[in-house]
Amino acid sequence: MIKLISWNVNGIRAAVGKGFLDFFHESDADIFCLQETKLSEGQLELDLPGYYDYWNYADKKGYSGTALFTKKKPLSVTYGIGVDEHDHEGRVITAEFAGFYMVTCYTPNAQHELTRLDYRMRWEEDFLAYIKKLDSRKPVIYCGDLNVAHEEIDLKNPKSNRGNPGFTDEERGKMTKVLAEGFTDTFRHLYPDRTDAYSWWSYRMNARAKNIGWRIDYFICSDRIADKIEDAVIYPDIMGSDHCPVGLIVDTSLTM
Repeated sequence: MIKLISWNVNGIRAAVGKGFLDFFHESDADIFCLQETKLSEGQLELDLPGYYDYWNYADKKGYSGTALFTKKKPLSVTYGIGVDEHDHEGRVITAEFAGFYMVTCYTPNAQHELTRLDYRMRWEEDFLAYIKKLDSRKPVIYCGDLNVAHEEIDLKNPKSNRGNPGFTDEERGKMTKVLAEGFTDTFRHLYPDRTDAYSWWSYRMNARAKNIGWRIDYFICSDRIADKIEDAVIYPDIMGSDHCPVGLIVDTSLTM
């Protein structure tokens, strides 16, 4: 099997102080992806024996950022999606392997009062074009904090949150479009009816202890490799961030 992990760490330096390395080593993933590293180059020395590491930093200090760690050296690695408007916030890393592309993605938040929703819509169109272009060459697996709960089952309180950032009709519609254009939400593929399965909880109102959460962290894959998914996992008991890690197990016939 090939084991993939994704985690929005909400600041990798803080997460390291809260047990990040324990989970990293225990999980023993073949590829481990991070979002929201909030890091500039040279601010952290992370010793991860046996892994190649790749970082994409935002121009703005202490903001956004992604990372990808892999046991096998990729054939190639690229940063961003090739659109200047989007490529200054460290949001995407793409690693090419023999059988697939692995993409870690931190989707922009629509922000309070939806001040960034118009930008988010442009991002969605451009990112979909990017992954479709990759998919035309070989299958794609992309993961990360996609900042949307797709369906009502994906958050605890859908009615009171409708229209809020991450649960607007516009954002949900973009996810529907992605899934209609050749991609699979791996967790829902295996667990279409599972409720109370969340990956993010507000720090307010004791939300995590009460499991009042949202599922906004995903592994999405090209439809044509959906049959290679062995399991999709959420790790709600792993602390260290307001998000928990999510994982994907795929068949080794999808070669690295």
